[in-house]
Amino acid sequence: MDALLHQHEVVAVVTQPDRPAHRGRRLTPPPVKAKALAAGLPVVQPVRLRDPEWPRRLAEFGADVAVVVAFGQILPKAVLQVPARGSINVHASLLPRYRGAAPIQWALIRGETVTGVTTFQMDEGMDTGPILMSATTPIGADETAGELAARLAALGAGLLVDTLARLDTLTPTPQRHEEATLAPRLKKTDGHLELARPARELVNLIRGCNPWPGAVAKAPTGQLTMWRAAAVDAPPGAPPGTLVRSDAGLVIATGERALLPVEVQPENRRPMSWDDYLRGARLAPGAMFVTP
Repeated sequence: MDALLHQHEVVAVVTQPDRPAHRGRRLTPPPVKAKALAAGLPVVQPVRLRDPEWPRRLAEFGADVAVVVAFGQILPKAVLQVPARGSINVHASLLPRYRGAAPIQWALIRGETVTGVTTFQMDEGMDTGPILMSATTPIGADETAGELAARLAALGAGLLVDTLARLDTLTPTPQRHEEATLAPRLKKTDGHLELARPARELVNLIRGCNPWPGAVAKAPTGQLTMWRAAAVDAPPGAPPGTLVRSDAGLVIATGERALLPVEVQPENRRPMSWDDYLRGARLAPGAMFVTP
């Protein structure tokens, strides 16, 4: 939004309706709405852009092109074709990989080491339109979904500005649909830690579920959310989920190597270090952690 306001005339902002949020469930506007109102821009908040009146209402703004970022609805052809030059999407993956609502999270969960952003001409499918431009970036070994999202937002803003500047000369390239992978919206159960899996896979899940929905296991003290962790070596033979002593201290045995939590959060408590948690929980080797 900031990048567009600096270099283009924005005629309107279309965003989701205000929704209940925070404690007390008070009605809260999307962040882009506050930014748009501060800039003196008209804001529209359709419940469903598929409703028949929206193409006409959007056409009244006379936009040359629409820019769509994480809108959360599949847009119908009648809406996509309203602007004279169509609709462009900025997607937080290197398409056709990780089409869908959670590309950043699933890239981390799947252990990717490189990702990026893509601009493409929208069609009626889910992230299926022809590619305009892309930019790549390495993924940090310990980077979380929240941290990566912040970096990709900045990378995507720059790529969008470049795409709009070169729109007259770019040749859209059809995606190789046979190489597509999907990144569906995460559910809370996607964060459930199955400790029979290899430790590296569990670390990737923890990274991908930070900040939402959080990766959780059931400890002897109750539900425990793990925000950061590492894969380490440990003596073999303990069943997955067993608290064992290793050179790194007390760790959790897994299907391959062991999980060393770094930052955890007991239910209804603040986040804390693993060492602080262990001091308070007074757990000994042999204690069991299981899937919720």
